[in-house]
Amino acid sequence: MAEAADIKGTGPSPARRWLRRTLTVAVGAPLLTGLLQAPVVTSPAVAAPSATAAPSVTAAPSVTAAEDATGSKTVDVSIDTLTPNTPVESDTVTVTGTVTNRGKKAVTDASVELRVGPRMDSRSEIEQATKRTGYRDDSDPSPVQDGPTAKIPKLGAGLSSDFSLSVPVADLGLDEAGVYQLGVSLTGQTSDRPYPRVLGIERTFLPYQPEPTEKKTQLTYLWPLIASAHVSAETATDDQRTPVFEDDALVAELRPGGRLDQMVSLGKNLPVTWVIDPDLLATVDAMANGYRVKDGSLHVPGANKELAERWLDELEKAVQGRKVVALPFADPDLASLAHHGKDVPGSLGHLQSATALAGVTVETVLHVQPSTDFAWPVDGAVDPSIVSVATSAGADKVIARSDSVRDDLSYTPTAARPLGNGSTTAVVSDALLSTAFEGDMVRAEGSTLAVQKFLSQSLAITLEQPEKQRSVVVAPQRMPTVAQAQTMATALRGLSGRRWSQPSDLVTAATAEPDPNASTAVPSGSRYPKKLRDQELQVQAFRDMKTTRDELNDFKVVLTFPDRVVTPFGNAINRETSTSWRGRTRAAAIYRGNVQDYLQRLTKGIQLVDKSDLTLSGRSATIPVTVQNKLVQGVDHLVLRLVSNNGNRLKINGERAAELPVKVGAGHSQSVKFDATAAVNGQVPVTAQLYTEDGTPYGKPMSFTVKVSEITPTVMLVIAGGVLLLVLAGVRMYTQRKRLAAQSAEAEAAETETTDSGEESGSAEGAEKAGEPEEAGSAEPGPEPGGSDAEGPEQPSDPTPDTGPESGDPSATGEKVDR
Repeated sequence: MAEAADIKGTGPSPARRWLRRTLTVAVGAPLLTGLLQAPVVTSPAVAAPSATAAPSVTAAPSVTAAEDATGSKTVDVSIDTLTPNTPVESDTVTVTGTVTNRGKKAVTDASVELRVGPRMDSRSEIEQATKRTGYRDDSDPSPVQDGPTAKIPKLGAGLSSDFSLSVPVADLGLDEAGVYQLGVSLTGQTSDRPYPRVLGIERTFLPYQPEPTEKKTQLTYLWPLIASAHVSAETATDDQRTPVFEDDALVAELRPGGRLDQMVSLGKNLPVTWVIDPDLLATVDAMANGYRVKDGSLHVPGANKELAERWLDELEKAVQGRKVVALPFADPDLASLAHHGKDVPGSLGHLQSATALAGVTVETVLHVQPSTDFAWPVDGAVDPSIVSVATSAGADKVIARSDSVRDDLSYTPTAARPLGNGSTTAVVSDALLSTAFEGDMVRAEGSTLAVQKFLSQSLAITLEQPEKQRSVVVAPQRMPTVAQAQTMATALRGLSGRRWSQPSDLVTAATAEPDPNASTAVPSGSRYPKKLRDQELQVQAFRDMKTTRDELNDFKVVLTFPDRVVTPFGNAINRETSTSWRGRTRAAAIYRGNVQDYLQRLTKGIQLVDKSDLTLSGRSATIPVTVQNKLVQGVDHLVLRLVSNNGNRLKINGERAAELPVKVGAGHSQSVKFDATAAVNGQVPVTAQLYTEDGTPYGKPMSFTVKVSEITPTVMLVIAGGVLLLVLAGVRMYTQRKRLAAQSAEAEAAETETTDSGEESGSAEGAEKAGEPEEAGSAEPGPEPGGSDAEGPEQPSDPTPDTGPESGDPSATGEKVDR
């Protein structure tokens, strides 16, 4: 190789650079124009090839800068694998990857080479190397002498080619234990610049510690099991009060290969401290016991019971005998509470209940006793208000981060230290290690580079003070992706040799002896990152939560079984403060709105039935008011107050206002009756209102009007009509009787005359025809004067036997209350 003999850490010699450029000029005149466009390349080094040409050495950075600007990023070099990631002297290092031509011209006569740099002396030096992109011959090392090379004769524009390089560790020139820069470069040429030059490079790091250190760093890695909220405040109407989910999206994370599945599958074989949101356990446990999912206005049965059971079973096995830390229920956003919520009454009260619920939930579901005295603000960023809120719920240990609680030291101190006045312990996680896997870990290149950087930083920590053992904590992102979790697991497996670190747990780390030089000051509020502050829940969100809490408090006191409502709504309000809403402002508002709307629908299930105006048909009457209960449980501890707006005209139970207790069974209605007494005729507005027993109004008032009249106009009309009918009937009867009496008198007179003449002729005939029978009917008597035949026709004055049914239609003038 052309540069194999170069001294490590320096660029090519002036003589070699002069020879290269001379050969380039000899290629042909067509390239002369291209060379003249970069005069700095052909200046001092060509004119002064001798050792006395000192200016050529100083001009090297300028040459490199020109190449960097025009060519050293032409080819993208990707390191996909590096094995083993923590080699020992007897190992062989293998690097595989891909080179891709990003330029517009083909690359020819290319070779891929390994470059191993000098030992890095500090963590900051590792970070500086990470930020470099293009090739710099003043800082990038030379290729490994007699090292492996992958030849690529031609690489067309936009094309890629794979490579694999293997070299024994003994040939890498690693003089002593430490962190070394490992680079993979492609050297080639293009048609416009037909001379060998570095067209692309990728850097990574090689941690080399062949023998165990005397003092190993105690490394605690947090393994978070946290998810966003999925359970609503609603429950089904069955006896089990089956929870209703907003969606079934959690299934994708629980199924094989999903995020939460991978977290359990990987974590069970790693030396980690499990940090769990109890709400996640409660959610999956609800799925395992039967759940329902919103589908528009319907609730459909959940279909993933067995999946939830399997995940919980695997998790329970994974955490047995391990340290488990339970965050407050639903992982509340401590910074949002501190900056926007603490001034809204009642906001911090739910933090205390969330902490109390955490231990019970974890122990019930996983059958392990968790630690509940840790608070974990977002990204470990703290200020005085956050620490105050975090400890208000009983936590005396705060997981902070070193980019918030900063130590002005040349080494990495132990994580634990007293914070502020000393009553709180800060466990300060290392920022570089904690953020090592936040990028895109899907591509093999990103994952490999992150693993090597993490391992190298961990070794650098140990080598900072090899004679002193320290405790370091790593607190990664709350919800790592599948690729991020897999990369984290790879990095932790790289430490399995325990040559410079040994695993620990968070409880032990919190009790480690503090470094006396470590910072114990709480950062001021002005240092809190603006990016994080912009993601917080705002004051209006906490006001919405307060409205829901107040309505719930008013509602629960009237229920026969208040726990059936208080528990799901209390958990839902806890979920409204979750850190998972960061960056999801609209989704958070929708969730809060759904919780409040459902509570209002329930409270409206107990209501007064509207009444129409009443008419009081006398000086006293009973006024009924109906209370309806549409809930699936009974209501009690309510009173109904009826108020007369004119106590001088209408009194209720002898007073201007009266109250009666209300108790209504599930799905029933109750009619509450009040005695009303009227003193003066007229209209009186009346208001009915439900109250709880402590005097708090419940629901909306209902108003109606009572019309007071001793004899109503309708009654007067009926009476007048009845009197008129009686008079007419009497006149008619008198007329008929008078006519009948006259007719009877005339009939009697006629009969008398007939009888007299008959007797005279009868005597004569009798004398002549004595003994003959009399003709039938000739002696039938007539009716008596003024009498009537029992079987004769019905008289007009007789009453009608059937008056017809009474109409059931409501009165047109409103409801009538009888005395």
